[in-house]
Formats: sequence, structure tokens, C-alpha cells
Amino acid sequence: MSGTSLDGLDIALCEMKGSGKNTSFSLLKFTTVPYSDSMKQEILSIFSKQMVSLEKLTLLNPWIAIENAKMINNTLADWGIVASSIDLIASHGQTVYHAPKSLHPLDSFGPATLQIGDGDHLAVHTGIITISDFRQKHIAAGGEGAPLAVYGDYLIATDTKENRLLLNIGGIANFTYLPANGAFEQVFSTDTGPGNTLMDSFMRAHYNKAFDKDGEIAKNGVINNELLKAMKQDSFFELGFPKTIGPELFNLTFIEKAQLVSNNTTISPEDIMATLNRLTAETIVDAINRLVPSKDTYTIYASGGGIHNLHVIEHIKSLLPNISIESSEHIGIQPDAKEAILFAVLANEAVAGSPMLAGGYATKIPVSMGKISLPQ
Repeated sequence: MSGTSLDGLDIALCEMKGSGKNTSFSLLKFTTVPYSDSMKQEILSIFSKQMVSLEKLTLLNPWIAIENAKMINNTLADWGIVASSIDLIASHGQTVYHAPKSLHPLDSFGPATLQIGDGDHLAVHTGIITISDFRQKHIAAGGEGAPLAVYGDYLIATDTKENRLLLNIGGIANFTYLPANGAFEQVFSTDTGPGNTLMDSFMRAHYNKAFDKDGEIAKNGVINNELLKAMKQDSFFELGFPKTIGPELFNLTFIEKAQLVSNNTTISPEDIMATLNRLTAETIVDAINRLVPSKDTYTIYASGGGIHNLHVIEHIKSLLPNISIESSEHIGIQPDAKEAILFAVLANEAVAGSPMLAGGYATKIPVSMGKISLPQ
């Protein structure tokens, strides 16, 4: 798994048993292989931009797969594991553009998304059967290509006694709500808005750092309420649920426009970071409060890189003082590995041939997702 943060390739070695509601998994090993600065720059040259070089896009599709294959091969060697003992690679690919219907005004076209890092190249360069390109089937079946976490969350995290909300704070924040009764038609999942993406983009541009470690810079700033209000007035936050979005909206231009609207073009970088941090927390909590029945008691299990931003978590706790927030580690899911695990679950479902609805109202027909690439 590689997400919109572009920090590296998450590699999770999973042992899967069963399928559907009988799915169980064990995480045997996990690592994140960092992307080099040069690799990040190559991806950023086409990432989330309306206008890019078609030649560069075409060239990067196999190149990213070959680079990822090297990372997988080297990691297996470090672990002392031979490729022939691996049944499947589940590869999400690198998202380079996400276009839900809400983001574009073209009435003749529906939602679309594009992940590159070709599965055939991964299969050939690792010698392992590869399942890739999961999001297209979701769109074909009436969804918007995201969030896909609902499948794996339901299969491996539903509890008969506890209402659970699985919150993932990646570049974009999303959550899945799992009622204790286990009724799939009552499960729902949605993006909420920015997770780390605005903060990370601002850190790269103004501090030459990939992220705000522990949220320390944000903690040293002061929240600007007028800027926060301007950001929250974006039409995305008024859309119904479920919904999906990406850095195509939440980027440096988004921040600059909100600064102009709120007449806050001269505030300090620390204050902007404090405001972005609060925006992530407030929009997560706003979505939870709108969707989860007020009578329900539930526990939040958090995952993704954003859980290491202690200031974001502090904000969420202050906004939900009566709700317990725990790491997903408490339910046996390593928080940094969660998304990689979920795509292993989807790959297992694909080869098991057990299509499912995407939960509630996200797709109109049952689907199994992923394209199969053979190494020979």
C-alpha cells in the first residue's frame, strides 16, 4: 500500500484463512520502505494535477511497479522468505488522480480514479501472482472508488457486543461504523475530509519537512477561527454521505483561497498549521456526529499515520469527551499496517470468489475487486 502521503511502500506479510464472514488473518511481518526523494519528486510531477505530461504518466505506470517489485524482493530477502512461498501480492498502486462526481462539473462523465504501478510488471518482476487495481470495480458497480475500507473492516473487525468506529487518518480521513449486531446493511463508510494531506503539503512547502512530527508545530501555533470557518465553508462539507475526496481539492491552493476569503494572508506558518490541525479534527468529528446515532455507545479504534499526530488526537478527544479512542492495536490490527492488511483481505475475497455489497448504499450490486496478473 502507498497512499497520498507518498512516504513509502507499506509491506504487510499476512496469513489469510477462510473468506467472507469466515475470514481470519495473522500479520506475520510489517515494514514501510521509504520512497527516495527522487522517487517522490517523480510521482509529485503528475500527482493530483489536472494538467500533466501524458508521456510521464505513461512511463511512470510500469516504473513504479518495477520499483515496488524491487522493494518487495529486497524485503522478502531481508525476512529470509522465498518468493515461491507467497501466494499473492495485493497491490493498491499509487493514486495519481481521484475524481469523484462532486469534484468535476462534466455532466457527461461519472466518477473516476486512477492508480498506477502496473500489476503485470509487479507479477513478472517478483514471480508472484498479483491482484491490483481494486477501485475500478467499485466505480463500475455504482460507487466512487473509495473508501474501500468497509469490506475489510467488516470482515475482520466486527464485534458481536461492541459498536465500533474504525477511524483511519491517512492523507484523507475516513471511518467505518460497525454496529455490534453485525448486520452488513447497517455498516457504513465514508471519507470525512483532510487527514494529513493539508498539513503535509504545508510542511513540505514552508518547513521542507515531510510532516509535523507529533503535531508539535501545530501545537505551538494559535488556531485562527476565521480561517477555520472559511475552510469549513467549502461545498464538500455540505455533501451528503457517503462521499470521497482527495488532494485534488485539499491542497495548498485550498489553503491560499481560504486565507484570501478570511483576510488572513499574513498569519504565521505556525498558526496556519494549528488551524489545519483543528480542521482535520473538527471535520472528522462533524461527520461522526452526523452519521452515528446519538443513542449509540461506541469505541473509536484509530489507525493510519495521523494517529502519530498527537495534537490531532487531543483535539478529537476534546470534541468527543465521552467516547473512548484507542489504537486499532487493541483489536489486533497494527495501525500503520491496517490499509495494507485491508487490501490483502480484498485480494483474498477476489480469488475466493465471494462478492459483497460495499455496505449500506455505496454500490448497487455485489462486487469482488481486483485484476489478476500472472507472472508468466
